[in-house]
Amino acid sequence: MLLNDKRETEQLRKLTSHGREMAALAVVETPSGKDAIAEGLLDLLKPAVQQLDLHVHSVRESQVELREHIDNLATELCRINEHQKVVLDLDPYVKKLLNARRRVVLVNNILQNAQERLRRLNHNVAKETARRKTMLETSGAFTPRSPSKP
Repeated sequence: MLLNDKRETEQLRKLTSHGREMAALAVVETPSGKDAIAEGLLDLLKPAVQQLDLHVHSVRESQVELREHIDNLATELCRINEHQKVVLDLDPYVKKLLNARRRVVLVNNILQNAQERLRRLNHNVAKETARRKTMLETSGAFTPRSPSKP
């Protein structure tokens, strides 16, 4: 887990450095510095938002799986409790499982809302970028270039 955190931190450093370079290049090449900075920020943030979206999606999937396992375990404990000749009080454990399930569902709902906000933000940023790029192209101030050519 720690190795993964270090790798993500290094990726973020690279993205930040790349975003600064792109923003600096864009400011020099276009007359509108604000548009260039916005484009640089978009280039910087888009990969991070997409990566975050993928992580949220995988967490949501694992939480659904966890919720299913908790439900199965609670059902199995109730069934075992009913068939036991020796009285075991499993109700507190079932309640703890159901409480854990409730918390998992709550966190899943929060993640779902955050993911939806990220999706809308990403969509709005892409739409605004396309609008600005079209505006710049029609005004003749922007000439599309390949990212590999400095």
